[in-house]
Amino acid sequence: MTLIAPPPGSDRTTATDTTSGTAARRRRTRRWIDDWRPEDEAFWAQTGQPVARRNLAWSIFAEHLGFSVWLIWSVSSAYLVAMGFAFSPQQLFLLVAIPNLVGSLLRVPYTFAVGLFGGRNWTIVSAALLLVPTLGFAAAVTNESTPYWLFCVIAATAGFGGGNFASSMANINYFYPTAKKGAALGLNAAGGNLGVALIQLLLPVIVGGAGIFGLVQASQGGIHLERAALVYAALAVAATVAAWLWMDNLGTAVVKPREQLRIVRQPHTWVMSVLYIGTFGSFIGYSAAMPLLIRLNFWVPEPAPLGTGIYFAYYAFLGAAVGSVTRPFGGWLADRFGGARVTLLAFVGLALGTFAVLATVLQLTPNPTADPMIAAQNQDLFPLFLGFFLVVFACTGIGNGSTYKMIPAIWRRGAERATTPGTPERTEAVRTAAQQASAALGVIGAVGAIGGFLIPLAFSAPWVDDPLAATQGAFAVFAAYYVLCGVVTYAVYLRRGSAAAHV
Repeated sequence: MTLIAPPPGSDRTTATDTTSGTAARRRRTRRWIDDWRPEDEAFWAQTGQPVARRNLAWSIFAEHLGFSVWLIWSVSSAYLVAMGFAFSPQQLFLLVAIPNLVGSLLRVPYTFAVGLFGGRNWTIVSAALLLVPTLGFAAAVTNESTPYWLFCVIAATAGFGGGNFASSMANINYFYPTAKKGAALGLNAAGGNLGVALIQLLLPVIVGGAGIFGLVQASQGGIHLERAALVYAALAVAATVAAWLWMDNLGTAVVKPREQLRIVRQPHTWVMSVLYIGTFGSFIGYSAAMPLLIRLNFWVPEPAPLGTGIYFAYYAFLGAAVGSVTRPFGGWLADRFGGARVTLLAFVGLALGTFAVLATVLQLTPNPTADPMIAAQNQDLFPLFLGFFLVVFACTGIGNGSTYKMIPAIWRRGAERATTPGTPERTEAVRTAAQQASAALGVIGAVGAIGGFLIPLAFSAPWVDDPLAATQGAFAVFAAYYVLCGVVTYAVYLRRGSAAAHV
């Protein structure tokens, strides 16, 4: 069947074949592009590049909002007690963890949604879905009688924002030629990750909890968490409208979920999932937990309004910001030195940094609610805690970039080892490997994001009475896990003689 593609931005595409156009008729709604050849240099220069850049820009905006809504509980949970909600530290950490679990589970269906419904169409839907967690959040925090279980349900819907990453990356992957995918996907991922830092920086200002280092003053009249939810609800509407007006669907982005899910039988899918738990899972888990860790261990709420010690709102965003900035750097290093080598170095840094954080946390004193002297003692250790923790965040970002470089390289290397250069079999094997790697990214991203649920849950440790003891035990487990990941990386992807060496 021959299709006539419209000029970029036009509203419809027509089919010249009227006898066998089932798929075309199914797609003939609005803003579909069926003639898309990014590997054709002339097409890319004249037509493809401006369309791809426009879609990338609005994809970044929508994904950025998704990450912000996903992590809105990471900061707001630290204010719930001040607003009159009598929640324990364990309950607060669980509220922080639940969105990460739901977001990780949604990543696989969100990955396939782009091919099934169209990138523009799904961006519209996924952006509109952000109204559920934001408006639900606003309703819950303005009613002191809201039960804890309802808070958990509303927190779960924030996981919609976590799924946005998978669909956004899958969509942009289709728009760009192979030589430019790395930069485009790196920008897309970094733009989304920065949503975590931005919500943690701006939410305290919006809700009246704090200013920004004296440069911006907090609003007056007490803490109003619903303000942040309403701001992001309005931005979700803006993203929905922008996707409707300025994004496109690609008719060439076709997926067959049943075929692509065959990658779950591949051992490398699960090995890389273990490693991605250590990199991205750590990034999102630590980002979610950091505000509560600072609040519970380095701050005492008296005297009001800012209490004594380290006020979490001034520092909570730094970890996510560092991890977001270093992610593209990790991809760049992987391009130059190999993904496996950089990933191994990232895990070495994660292990050493986490052991240093643990050594600092072991010196802390449990921080009761009304003892400024204890807060002052812990405050002296905060620069060490923050410095070592930022090293950990930097290594998570580097590891995120390098593992994403490894995944397509692993599948391509397997195809090359099984075929002869210059043959049609090699060409077909490489094409199939690229499709399998794309599906693997969705599964690995989903499993890896579960680390964002496990880390806050480990800090809450409801089976441990003392919150500080739970924190110390959690960091010990995390450090051991990074050592294990480093050993696995070397044994499977760097050891001489390994089938997947030097990826």
